[in-house]
Amino acid sequence: KWGDLFNSRQKLALITFVEKVRQAHKKMLEEGYEKEYAKAVVSYLALAISRLLDRNCLLARWVVQSESIAEIFSRQALPMLWDYVENFSLTYFNNIIRWITKVLSNISLICTDSLSPKVLQLSATSLSFPDNYFEAVFTDPPYYDNVPYSYLSDFFYVWLKRVIGDLYPDLFSTPSTPKSKEIVAYINNGTREKAKSVFVSMLKKSFQEIYRVLRPEGIATIVYAYKTTSGWETVINSLLDSGLTVTASWPINTEMKTRLRAKESAALASSIYIVCRKFEKKDIGWINEVKEELKEHLNKKLERLWNEGISGPDFFISGIGSAIEIFGKYKKIMDYQGNQLRGDKLLSLVRKEVTDFAVKQILKNGFEEEISPLTRFYILWRWTYRENKVIFDDAKKLAQSVGIDLEKVWNKTFILKEKEFLKVAGPDERNIEELYSSKELIDVLHLSLLLWQKNDDLGMKKVLSSTGFGLKDTFYKVAQAISETLPITSREKKLLDGFLSGKSRITKEIKEIDEKKEKEQQKLF
Repeated sequence: KWGDLFNSRQKLALITFVEKVRQAHKKMLEEGYEKEYAKAVVSYLALAISRLLDRNCLLARWVVQSESIAEIFSRQALPMLWDYVENFSLTYFNNIIRWITKVLSNISLICTDSLSPKVLQLSATSLSFPDNYFEAVFTDPPYYDNVPYSYLSDFFYVWLKRVIGDLYPDLFSTPSTPKSKEIVAYINNGTREKAKSVFVSMLKKSFQEIYRVLRPEGIATIVYAYKTTSGWETVINSLLDSGLTVTASWPINTEMKTRLRAKESAALASSIYIVCRKFEKKDIGWINEVKEELKEHLNKKLERLWNEGISGPDFFISGIGSAIEIFGKYKKIMDYQGNQLRGDKLLSLVRKEVTDFAVKQILKNGFEEEISPLTRFYILWRWTYRENKVIFDDAKKLAQSVGIDLEKVWNKTFILKEKEFLKVAGPDERNIEELYSSKELIDVLHLSLLLWQKNDDLGMKKVLSSTGFGLKDTFYKVAQAISETLPITSREKKLLDGFLSGKSRITKEIKEIDEKKEKEQQKLF
């Protein structure tokens, strides 16, 4: 139960605060305060108690660096702790009150006689507004299965119900927050496919409601920042069925790079802002024509994104956002067999175009045709995900874009499978003996780095000479490209940079080895 997240002392203190706030409401009414005014004051005091919960439960942790208590929702989860800290002082509570009043003093400035904002609790799938009502709609919909919003909300809900539940009976009518109508891909007791189907259906209804309430000349902006293909499939399908026409999309940096979520993960740093209008869509887009239109559009858009410094997962996701500008122009996209193409098929087209563009840019040259699919996959992985592990579905999509069947190569090459995740092994994680028999560029590079690390200069030059890579410019450009994708603290980057610093000497000595071999062969004949 939620009560298990608080010890007896914390419960007593928090219940006392609840009691005093309720008494304050009763006293205001007795002294003749306006009923709605008293309700508003107590509502803000209830928010202060919510803030107090953050730092007075079994999950509140001490931050040594700043000597302060960290709020428990520094992540979108409720992690267990070995120990905890609490602070019930009135000084702390008064600081919370001051923080709330400071916010109120700012947001109240937008209230005028002619303009006063209204906050309503409604379902996004059924809005109580007439058709063509809004000039603009701005929404940040739920990110598929990424955050269990309602479950996390219960942490506060069960306390707020005790403070102000009687003042808002319609909002606190259930024991905990309602779950069944939430637009999130929860599996609950069903299947993943069922959860996805429910999410798509409800998201489509919400987008259709936006279309209905938006004026003909109006504008809608939808923010999305989910990195998996499944999440984007749902958005594409829902937008295609909504009637809204996507006219633009841009990535905007919205996430802190130092946040906990970004550490040791392939988390996104930006959100995609999708701009929609109520324009008339074209009936049918035929796939071959759409492909050409997509390629031309993406090349221009991706070049601009690249020049603006968008990289890694953000670049791929930005490519998807840009592609929606093309897909969203049509009511249906069909192939010549009469099949309608949905999000999964459309995304495979996008990923192929984005992958080809990225490889060309990373290698800064037109020699990408000389590189095998496995080496290409390695370069793309390091550029996209660096040294992080990634959920299998996304890794599979990246592999498909370069023509690799993951099931045939994982745990046999540098691609390692760990439960539902995949990772790419660097040179330090590979068996040096197994690399000697390979002629794959990335394997030869890893072997060379390991021999260089062991100061086996002669062994390294023999490998580079026998494989023929030692005098190939492609080999060194791949090494340089991988180095540039990695952070300065990366062990692999340090190996690469050390190896590359001796390139001139290495190529000179390999030439001498090759010339010596050639002379010896000539003597034999």
